[in-house]
Amino acid sequence: MAISAKQVAELRKKTGAGMMDCKKALVESDGDITKAEEYLQKKNLAAIGKRAGRVAAEGVVGSYIHNGRIGVLVEINSETDFVARNEDFVRLAKDVAMHIAASAPEYVEESEIPGDLVAKKREIFLAQMEDANKPANIMERIIDGKIKKWKSEICLLDQKFIRDTDKTVNQLVIDVASVVKENIRIRRFTRFELGEGIEKATQDFAAEVAAATQV
Repeated sequence: MAISAKQVAELRKKTGAGMMDCKKALVESDGDITKAEEYLQKKNLAAIGKRAGRVAAEGVVGSYIHNGRIGVLVEINSETDFVARNEDFVRLAKDVAMHIAASAPEYVEESEIPGDLVAKKREIFLAQMEDANKPANIMERIIDGKIKKWKSEICLLDQKFIRDTDKTVNQLVIDVASVVKENIRIRRFTRFELGEGIEKATQDFAAEVAAATQV
């Protein structure tokens, strides 16, 4: 079927994919925008999987400071310095740094969480439910669910992106990687909060950042 320039432009605006990729997706989906978007998502995920083994040693160190009270440095890697200067890549670094300031993750991804910490957390959840009076298999599933939720709250890639809670930070990275056609990796970050560790009257600066960054 004939695909109009308007349809291609609409799909490109929604996905950020290239014009020819959008046209092919629409042809494969008989002009259905929703199906074409799904087609591109599947294609992008497959392409990103193939690129995952490539060395990404270029990139940028993104930064964000909120009212002089919270500061973040985050290293995001790309395969080439050309992509590191790309507008979408630079915006990604800024957005991720701002997200870290607001959401205070503890790790980049689940594999970084120490095993003894996971075991300790499981013990805590089990103790909290000792009076639940549920069968052992049901209890185990409940604890597993709590552990999964806890991990998603402390791992950067699994957190809901503050500016679009319909996607995770990992999905944000995937979206940009699909546009620049390179492997992108958030390698590490450091977050500073003024007076952290010093006993004082508490203020929820992270909540303040989150409110300020909503659009």
